[in-house]
Amino acid sequence: TASVRSNSNRAAVGHLQRQRYGRRYPVLLVRGDGSTVRLRYGEPKRILMLPLDSSTLPEEERKARLRRHFPSKPQAREEETFEGIDLDTYKKFWKK
Repeated sequence: TASVRSNSNRAAVGHLQRQRYGRRYPVLLVRGDGSTVRLRYGEPKRILMLPLDSSTLPEEERKARLRRHFPSKPQAREEETFEGIDLDTYKKFWKK
C-alpha cells in the first residue's frame, strides 16, 4: 500500500463542489414603503424587493391587486356556423 501525501500539487487538481457562492455581494433592498437599504447578499443580484403586506392596504387597493394577480378566466367564444354562408360563392375553389 502506498501512502498518499497531501501537498500543493494534489490540491491544485481538485476543486470544491459548492452549492452557494463563496462571497457576499452588495445588493439594494427595497422595502414595501419605498425605503431602500444596502446590504450584503449571498447571490449576485442588483435589487431585492420585499413582498408587500396586503393586510395593511385599503380594501379597494387590495382587491385591485388581487384582480391583477389572478385575472378572470377568458370567456368562451361562440363557434362559427356555416348556416349563414352562401356556398355558391366559394364553388370556384372546389373545382380542380
